[in-house]
Amino acid sequence: MGKRNHSSHSHTEFIIMGFPGPLEHQVLLFVLFLFIYLVILMENVLLIMTIRLNYHLHTPMYFFLGSLSLLEILYVSVTIPKLLSNFLLGDKAISLWGCMLQLFFFLSLGSSECFLLAAMAYDRYLAICHPLQYSGLMNPRVCVVLILASWLSGFLASFPSVVMISKLNFCGSNTIGHFFCDISPILKLSCTDTSTVEILDFMAALSVLMPSLLVTGSSYICLFTTVAKIPSTAGKQKAFSTCVSHLVAVSMFYATTIFMYVRPRAIGTFDLNKLVSVVYTVVSPLLNPIIYSLRNREVRETLRRALNNKATSSIFCIKV
Repeated sequence: MGKRNHSSHSHTEFIIMGFPGPLEHQVLLFVLFLFIYLVILMENVLLIMTIRLNYHLHTPMYFFLGSLSLLEILYVSVTIPKLLSNFLLGDKAISLWGCMLQLFFFLSLGSSECFLLAAMAYDRYLAICHPLQYSGLMNPRVCVVLILASWLSGFLASFPSVVMISKLNFCGSNTIGHFFCDISPILKLSCTDTSTVEILDFMAALSVLMPSLLVTGSSYICLFTTVAKIPSTAGKQKAFSTCVSHLVAVSMFYATTIFMYVRPRAIGTFDLNKLVSVVYTVVSPLLNPIIYSLRNREVRETLRRALNNKATSSIFCIKV
């Protein structure tokens, strides 16, 4: 029997399955995800403060990194707190509109990250391939425009799909086979024809991923070509090390995102999808500050000086 149209929603809330298992496993997962969440928050807040306090870091590259850190804080805060509540309190229920809001912000922030990563790759392309024109091409006004465009484009790209999903009827099972409200598991619960929504979502995913992936990929190809021409072996190795680490982080995010969202139909099983989702919702935000910034010598020096000054001030206060 096909899906039928209904005049109203039968469910006012959903049950998020999360990671089922015995109590001891739930406690262990709670501790693990809480630790990761706190580390992500600490890393990104520390990076934002470091950039703000060091005048030498007030450059386009760190301006983009500060924006990425803010985005990562919001991104993980959309899903992990509810997951922690699920583990600790067994609070698996979420209202229909709460689920739609979580879905909207998750998709919007994820889409914004795609555009922001593309803008960062373009910035590095200009800095390395066109160093003499860099200050003119990537001035503060251009940085602000690129960042605002990244955030705005991400939110606009996600809005139509979420609006259409919110208008679907859910009159079968209300259990979401995932650890947050995501498109495919929600569509599986609908008793309305979802083919139009699936096509719209597929087109929205393509409109976000393909342009950003094209800009990012082209920028890194030009970067590697330019770095390969550096005569100094030490300079070449250092530049390659930085470029490769950045490319690994970008590739991990894009690969898992494409696997999950660039599909014309809702996915049928979710065990593998949960593991893949953990990569771009938890692992990627955990590694990004380390890969993009904390490996940078200037950032480490700024942190070291700040910590030393704080320690000196504390000792002085104790003596007084």
